[in-house]
Amino acid sequence: MTDVSPDNLTADPANSRHAPAPDVLDALRDATASRHAELDQAMPLAHAAPTLQHYQEHLALLRSWLAPIEAWESGYADGPQDPALLPPAPHLPQIEADLAHPTLPAAAPLPAAAWSGRDDAAYRWGVAYVIEGSRLGGTVLHRRHAERLAPHPLRYLQADGVPPGPRWQHFIRTLRAQVRDSDAIAAACAGACAAFDSLIVMRRATPGTA
Repeated sequence: MTDVSPDNLTADPANSRHAPAPDVLDALRDATASRHAELDQAMPLAHAAPTLQHYQEHLALLRSWLAPIEAWESGYADGPQDPALLPPAPHLPQIEADLAHPTLPAAAPLPAAAWSGRDDAAYRWGVAYVIEGSRLGGTVLHRRHAERLAPHPLRYLQADGVPPGPRWQHFIRTLRAQVRDSDAIAAACAGACAAFDSLIVMRRATPGTA
């Protein structure tokens, strides 16, 4: 006798043709939600009343996290490293400029975070999702802390005055066009989780200002 339970009907190839295609953005959000939440509470600017010293610590962490990732990305010319798909917009120059601002004291750099990524483009799209998303988070932090941290210009948090919304929308459209099947989506989620985990490990190991 043929089993016609709801589970088997769902699994039938004729029915699966009508199932909605997986969405990479939804998958990335689900895969990284707990990591994102941890960093939202743990980064130096999450302090109830952050000072310029907190901002310096925030920048130092991001520099040490991003430096090996951007060096790794520079070895590729496809996926998110293809300028025809996503124009390059490195974060490190703005971070360095903010750290060099005279309102911040000189400080020794932190050691670079450990990083060894995978070669495939889908994995790198996942890493890019984390880095590009940080631009949006920066604008929120800028609105929240610009007055408190003046006269520092907070160039990094405001993306040097370039609104990040249009770039983010372009990134999401391109991500969805480039990462479509389940294997590629799984690889993108692995890349995003690895990028978050690298920063989380560094933050947990770095003492901060009380």
